[in-house]
Order: sequence, then C-alpha cells, then structure tokens
Amino acid sequence: MSLIQETLEPIQTSFEQPTYSSKDFQSNQDVRWCPGCGDYSILAQTQRIFPDFGVPKHNVVFVSGIGCSSRFPYYMNTYGFHSIHGRAPSIATGIKIARPELSVWVVTGDGDGMSIGGNHLIHTLRRNVNLKILLFNNQIYGLTKGQYSPTSEYGKVTKSTPLGSVDHPFNPLLLALGAEASFVARTLDRDTKHMQMILKRAHNFCGTTFIEIYQNCNVFNNGAFFQFTEKESKDDNVLLLEHGKPMVFGKEKNKGIKLDGFTPKVVSLDGTNSVNDLLVHNEKDSVLAFILANFNAMEGMPRPIGIFRAIERPTYEKDIERQIENAVVKEKGSFNNLIQSGQTWIIK
Repeated sequence: MSLIQETLEPIQTSFEQPTYSSKDFQSNQDVRWCPGCGDYSILAQTQRIFPDFGVPKHNVVFVSGIGCSSRFPYYMNTYGFHSIHGRAPSIATGIKIARPELSVWVVTGDGDGMSIGGNHLIHTLRRNVNLKILLFNNQIYGLTKGQYSPTSEYGKVTKSTPLGSVDHPFNPLLLALGAEASFVARTLDRDTKHMQMILKRAHNFCGTTFIEIYQNCNVFNNGAFFQFTEKESKDDNVLLLEHGKPMVFGKEKNKGIKLDGFTPKVVSLDGTNSVNDLLVHNEKDSVLAFILANFNAMEGMPRPIGIFRAIERPTYEKDIERQIENAVVKEKGSFNNLIQSGQTWIIK
C-alpha cells in the first residue's frame, strides 16, 4: 500500500434516495400531439406512476423510433433517445447491455414496431433483454397522415388504400407470444387505473415486457377501439384477465368463457353454467395465452385486457455478464504467458 493510500480517508458513496412527484417526470418541452390524442393519457399515467418506482431519474432511459408515439422521450424528464425508424429495440438493447443497472423503456407504434422494426422487435423479445416495450396501437399511420398500417383491419379504406386494404393485419400479441416474449400484456388508453397497474407490473418484472396499448387517433382513425373503451359498450366487450380468477364479463357479470376442448365459448351464467365451470386465467400457461390472443379473430368473443403471459427466465444481459466473468477467470495469467501462447514465430 502506498503512502497516499494509507493517508486518504475512504470516499463516501452513499446517497439518499430521492423523493419524486409526477411533476418531476414532466419535461419543459411543449407536448405536440393533436388535441384529444390517446398519447396524452399514456404519458400522464407513466409520469404519475414513476415516482412509485423509487428509481433515480438519472437511471431511467426512454428510447423511441419514428412516429407520433416516438415524441415520448422529449416529454419525460429522464434520459432519452429519439432514434431511427424501427430500431429502438436494438438501440435499447445496446444501452441495457452496456449499463444493466438502468431502467430502459422502449416506446414504439404499430407502424414503427410492426413494419420496418419487425425484425428488431422479435429478436429483442426472444433474447429476453430486460426492457419495457410499450407499443401504441392505433391501427393507422398517424404521423404521415393516415395511411394503413400493419395492424389496420382487412378492407380498411385510407389514403394509401382507397379501395380497401387487402393485407391481413398483424396481431401484436400473437407476434410477441410467437417470439416467446416473457411478459405479454394489453391495456387501453382510456382505462387509466388498469394502465397504471400494467405498467407497475412491467416495471417489477425481470425480462422483456411487451405491452400493447390501444390508443385512439382521433384525427385519422377515430373510434377504432370505442367498443372497448366507452361506458355504454365496454363491459359487454372487454374481458378483464386476473390471474387465478374465472373469466367473467358483462354489465351484469352474467357471462363467462368456457373451453370446449381448445375452443373458447361465451356462456351465460343463468343456472345452466356457473362460475365454477368457467375457464380460470393463468399467467404461466403459454397455451392459454395463445388462445386468449386469438380472441381478436373470433366472432362474438370479448377483447381480453391484462397480462396474458408472465414467465421469468434468464435475461440476455445477465447471460452476457456471466460469459464475460467466466472468460476473465479462465484467461487470467501472466502477460508473458499470454503473448507466448498459441502460434508463435521466431524472426531471424
């Protein structure tokens, strides 16, 4: 030990955990979305719950691609990266690998994430990087003024499909489940309490979380999800998924989901069927998650919201850390041994 090391006092590195309010996560930038856009609600709920996480602002990063949703990092008073079209998951992966202690969130849209960013998204999901991915789905290209998107319904008439789209739309949840995403969920821009719950669960989950958020574009695709968000219709059209609970829905809670083999059916709780006969939700059941995600394509079925799948497995960045640590231990030795190892030549 040197004389300097003996005389210096140890450096104190402990800091008090900051206490935040929602205002602390609001940046000084003017929010430039169209009045009435569903993005406002998503931003507000995110800012509202972040103080509960207890994560210092300098340890939070929001990464986005291109699109209306991708303005998000400007409005969060944290670190942010407005990246390029479709590449946000890959850039976020690099951030998480380099700085695994950071809380890294990805904000993308149905165009940005499902089209040019499709490959980047699915490989991030399969690798299970500990990122939180929010996909704003409004079933339209909003920033470029109303072309059909990869999630637009068949027959959709837009500026780019005046005779109606003949594309079969992506189901984002089926895509995520097919890529074996660890955590897959859906929520609604107008159901603020539900959205807060899903975001909190995502924060606490270790692994890639994929959340589809139904978001209204009131300019180019107004009302796309009103049957699931409006007071008059939502109870009869939305199935709230709760782990360990039977699948009951309807204004009078008089309808439920029953399985006939692997085929789900809506039944009435009128005495012929009881709550005990209904399908019980299980977030650990991957087969059930696929069945629920397929409700979109089934006539007369309610639209499930909640957590479809939540199964923890090793994360990508932890596996990389472990590989590096093992390599360091294995290769540890003297410099002379290192430069004389392998193929060597004697130059005369």
